[in-house]
Amino acid sequence: MPRRSIWKGSFVDAFLLRMKKERESLLSRKIWSRRSSISPEFVDCSVRIYNGKTPVRCKITEGKVGHKFGEFASTRKRRPSRTNIEPGRKGKK
Repeated sequence: MPRRSIWKGSFVDAFLLRMKKERESLLSRKIWSRRSSISPEFVDCSVRIYNGKTPVRCKITEGKVGHKFGEFASTRKRRPSRTNIEPGRKGKK
């Protein structure tokens, strides 16, 4: 089920539309537009997607076409589970 109406088409920022023709410049290009859709022209390119702090390197494959760039650059830090940190305090009150 598409998220956007079919008559509108997928959203891609204007600068990315210009960069489609020049694939070589995409290899070292940082992408700030996390909301843009990945089109088939980007397949086999390696781009750096900004996650709010640093750019994250991402290789575009055929399976990623149709998704958004932001889906592949996590903005949250992963923290370890806090279970079993202090096993000695279990019986104390």
